[in-house]
Amino acid sequence: MSRAEGPGTEVPGTEAPRAGAPWAAERAPRAGVPSAVRAPSPLWSFGLLRSELLITFRRWRTLALLGVLAAVPVLVGIAVKIETSDGASFGGGGGGGGGGGAGPAFISQISNNGLFLVFTALAATLPFFLPMAVGVVAGDAIAGEASAGTLRYLLVAPAGRTRLLLTKYATVIAFCLAATLVVAVSALAVGALLFPVGELTTISGTRITYAEGLGRALLIALVVAASLVGVAALGLFVSTLTGSGIAAMATTVGLLITVQILDQIPQLDALRPYFFSHYWLSFADLMREPVYWDDLVKNLGLQALYAAVFGSAAWARFTTKDITS
Repeated sequence: MSRAEGPGTEVPGTEAPRAGAPWAAERAPRAGVPSAVRAPSPLWSFGLLRSELLITFRRWRTLALLGVLAAVPVLVGIAVKIETSDGASFGGGGGGGGGGGAGPAFISQISNNGLFLVFTALAATLPFFLPMAVGVVAGDAIAGEASAGTLRYLLVAPAGRTRLLLTKYATVIAFCLAATLVVAVSALAVGALLFPVGELTTISGTRITYAEGLGRALLIALVVAASLVGVAALGLFVSTLTGSGIAAMATTVGLLITVQILDQIPQLDALRPYFFSHYWLSFADLMREPVYWDDLVKNLGLQALYAAVFGSAAWARFTTKDITS
């Protein structure tokens, strides 16, 4: 038999919701009524994503990373301008492709057409600067909240762990796109300012219009951004393994450097096609006529595989771990 409750006595689980917690009224069960949690609306989910995007892109660390990425095309453009000021050609020329020759092939053409600075800047930042920046943001996604003591409060909202994890990953993907576009736009502006622009010659030797070249530059930027989704998923998974944001960021960047080193060892030829960085420079094939799609498709498929594997691992870890901070 239940004991009588006098005035002021509270039954556990029936406390009044706190002011300022809009989801508390929905989650607080009434006495004698089974508890029912209302699923969050899609608008609430968009609000959570908007909040995450604003927080991420307002951080000084994020702005500093974008600033460094924007400075790379400026430095490359100035270096090429100084080197070619006496009419000499920069670099050794030569054809490039999906391999490591993409950078030199593009850089030797910058003095002839400033649009090539876009391709050169992306080739220069993709091996390290872009993935490092993505690794920092992804590694801090969950571990940073845990180290700041805010992860528990995020999970109080009716989003649930899965929706919060998807929101974090979507924010990292948005940063991938933003970082790539920052490099491309900076290079486009510097190239137009320092060098002539107009029709350009593809790697295959054919001529295309400047408008078509701009279209290919945009497509290349999108491919480069898509090439980073594997690193984003890897960083998010590492972020669920620790409660230290600094440790997660350092581990992600360390794994990135390790994979890049392993990808350069000839004795690992059997494994190299499975490293997420192996086909990164295949975007150069978009500057051929006709376009070579083989390595591009392999790159995008490999990134999708890494995103699926490490995204699933991050979900399995995050939905089962004890949240203590």
